[in-house]
Amino acid sequence: MGPKKETKGGKGKGKDSSDGDDKGKGGKGLKAANSINVRHILCEKHSKKEEALEKLRNGAKFDDVAREYSEDKARQGGSLGWKVRGSLHGDFEKVAYELEPSTTANPKYAEVKTGFGYHIIMVEGRK
Repeated sequence: MGPKKETKGGKGKGKDSSDGDDKGKGGKGLKAANSINVRHILCEKHSKKEEALEKLRNGAKFDDVAREYSEDKARQGGSLGWKVRGSLHGDFEKVAYELEPSTTANPKYAEVKTGFGYHIIMVEGRK
């Protein structure tokens, strides 16, 4: 089963037509990035991930939800910092690099399941 993308409000389920690499496409889609500033919420159980998603859908800030629900060491609001291509888990990285940058107050996020658990991912910046 492949990664599942979801943006705020439940829209955008499934893979979008942008692959994150728009070289020669006249500026459509996302500009290819070499590194991203990424945050995530990691939940071991699907039910806990769903609770976190509900909070996000109801307007909670991403970093606040991360502090409350994330079960990893990224206690700084889920911040993983700047990550270069190849430094993240394959499925996680693929989904993260497809995301449009957003803010913690109005996050555009996606979901993916890896061997670590269920992730809700957002990107704050691209370089």
